[in-house]
Amino acid sequence: MTSTPPTDWPRQTRIRANGLEHHVFEWDPDGEPRGSIVLTHGWLDHGAGFAALAARLAAAGWRVRAFDWRGHGRTEHVGAGGYYHFPDYVLDLAELLPQLCPDERPVLVGHSMGGTASAMFAGTFPQALRALVLLEGLGPPESDLAIPDRFAVWIDGVRRERKRPARVLRDADEALARMRRHHPELPDELGRRLVAHATRPAPDGEGIVFTYDRLHHTRAPIPFSKVAFRAFLERITVPVLFVAAARGMRLPDEDERLNWIRNARRVVLEDCGHMMQWTAPDRLADVMLEFVARV
Repeated sequence: MTSTPPTDWPRQTRIRANGLEHHVFEWDPDGEPRGSIVLTHGWLDHGAGFAALAARLAAAGWRVRAFDWRGHGRTEHVGAGGYYHFPDYVLDLAELLPQLCPDERPVLVGHSMGGTASAMFAGTFPQALRALVLLEGLGPPESDLAIPDRFAVWIDGVRRERKRPARVLRDADEALARMRRHHPELPDELGRRLVAHATRPAPDGEGIVFTYDRLHHTRAPIPFSKVAFRAFLERITVPVLFVAAARGMRLPDEDERLNWIRNARRVVLEDCGHMMQWTAPDRLADVMLEFVARV
């Protein structure tokens, strides 16, 4: 098994936003689109993970776009001395969306980390969207470390990752096996597709390495603040669909956070884990299509 990208991927392009080249996937309906949907992935995932969901949405008449966040998939990494902060992701969205959906307010969909960034964008620009869909994207748990301690952990982690050589994998079979350590339910065909997009040849040509920036393995210096996040959620004015997975990454204060959004509806997918777009794309598409038909 090689890491050659599948020949039946949707159309792909690159868009410069916030100084970085972003890799973009494009799905178009057969006729006049009902509108646009933009899909944003979570930590260590990439736009290709939405392939099955996006195909269903496009078949239902929607123009669909997905991209790799900075430092993920085939989008550029930040430069030397840079790092990855949520404000950077929000600025990326602010420059990506006008190019992905010119003269149109899209439905913005965010999974996990992408959902948190999308919620922050929706609170910053309440009039920029048609609707918002959060796939377990209500922010991480609040940090239990004091800020100076977080800074120390962050600096130590960055130094460690910069010294550590890239982990070279024998082939895509080994890469898939590594992904399944954290996601044992990953379907075989999809897993092979994800590996194809998320790996590249090792620098010396022997084996492959994952493409994501290993700085994503470090703990960010600025702790997540519920107080600050609440201010974003309370400013969202568009309809919001929150989709949770029964076996997903549920927050103990999920109800409280949802109550900060004035127009939110929750749906729970039974017998499903956090990576719902991988393992239950058809059920997720059904829920989303029912929602967007009314916005």
